[in-house]
Amino acid sequence: MSEVRVRFAPSPTGALHAGNVRTALLNWIFAKQQNGSLILRIEDTDQDRHVIGSEEMISDDLKWLGLDWQEGMDVGGDYGPYLQSDRLDFHKEYADKLLNDGIAYRCYCSEEELDAARKKALAEGNQPRYNGMCREISSSEEKKKIDEGIKPVLRFKVREGSVTFNDMIKGEISWDLSNIGDFVIIRSNGMPSYNFAVVVDDALMKISHVIRGEGHVSNTPKQMLLYEALNFDIPNFAHTATILNKEKKTLSKRNGAVSIKRYREEGYLPEALINYLSLLSWSSESGDDIIDMDRLISEFSFSRMSSSAAVFDDDKLTWMNGQYIRALSKEDLMELSIPYLQSAGYSTDDKEKTLLIVEAVRGNLSTVSEIANYASLFYDSDYTPKGDEESEILQNEDSQRIFKSFLKIAGEFDQLSEEDFRSIMKSVQEETGLKGKNLWMPVRIALTGQNHGPELQKLAEYFGKDEVLSRFNIALGIK
Repeated sequence: MSEVRVRFAPSPTGALHAGNVRTALLNWIFAKQQNGSLILRIEDTDQDRHVIGSEEMISDDLKWLGLDWQEGMDVGGDYGPYLQSDRLDFHKEYADKLLNDGIAYRCYCSEEELDAARKKALAEGNQPRYNGMCREISSSEEKKKIDEGIKPVLRFKVREGSVTFNDMIKGEISWDLSNIGDFVIIRSNGMPSYNFAVVVDDALMKISHVIRGEGHVSNTPKQMLLYEALNFDIPNFAHTATILNKEKKTLSKRNGAVSIKRYREEGYLPEALINYLSLLSWSSESGDDIIDMDRLISEFSFSRMSSSAAVFDDDKLTWMNGQYIRALSKEDLMELSIPYLQSAGYSTDDKEKTLLIVEAVRGNLSTVSEIANYASLFYDSDYTPKGDEESEILQNEDSQRIFKSFLKIAGEFDQLSEEDFRSIMKSVQEETGLKGKNLWMPVRIALTGQNHGPELQKLAEYFGKDEVLSRFNIALGIK
């Protein structure tokens, strides 16, 4: 296979989370790097777990992240359909071939019989596997099962020996086939099993590389047997390390994985998510944490991927998101901020004022949604001290000297730009002999009532000279 063709094949069971997206991202990066194609296939044959609308959610999340695909339900392609439930005729065709070739057989075993066999194997200290009870079923016995209305499954005959493949991340992996029982390829309801459907679909779609999570390693020997039996070309396999949460449990919806939709709603930037997820189990030779998309594509290599589990660290992702926020232009950050400000009930009609707010709080933001928390300083008239400690700071002798000095020096200025504010504060420092926290904390509390917040010079420029002087006068007790 000369052309690189990879696929992202999620099940429509709800919104994507970090583990799903890491898989999609690695496939996308590799396709871009190799001038190949990414196929988006929806694997919906497990109808019991199908969540209505998931296909649209998956597509929306991927597009928001900036990922595109060359073939799929919404863009078409030469190897469709791209919804697995629309491909049942293909699955039946190749299942019938295996049946006719004597490589598959109908199995009429009940769940009770299978469960009893599993328990017996465990009791004897053996690994549970199908015991081949129906492999050599007689025609008369089969007719009896059919007359009883039992709907069979179709099982694949596992040969003796072993299978070996070279994983692009984990290296050579071998499996002793004596540990694998004859497995189901078509269920009693006529639907294909995962392992069978994915082999037929990947082969017919000419997938050259299968890049997926480590949890699929155990599926690979079964799939290789199917490739072999159907005379399909076997793709290259790359199984990425498991992602764990902070409690060292596999990251999943069950174990607290956050959906990409929620990250999007909370004001994470797609570039930050892409950057962070790409570094789970992979690292650049430079050792840099912040790597843009062009570098990710050019520097990515399976040889630099670790086979050890990666821990998803929300704190690091949030830190990285803050770095990307600070790198945005003020105009772009304002556009992203406006929905959050409006949702909190704040007016954004005055774009010049809104830009000043954005610039003032940029350095404090880890997510764009946080701007609504800081915006109250600019919109609300209540800036009285928020606690006893803040009130005491305003009233101490050094603070009062600062306010008096500021009022005197600021009176010589026509306005209060950022540069003017810095100049005034430098003069206040020289006059009072105070510096650092002892100088800046009283000023912050006088202007905002809080002991933390956005850059004061930007805050002062937003308020303007008259408002700033008024607040210092109030801090002095002058009405």
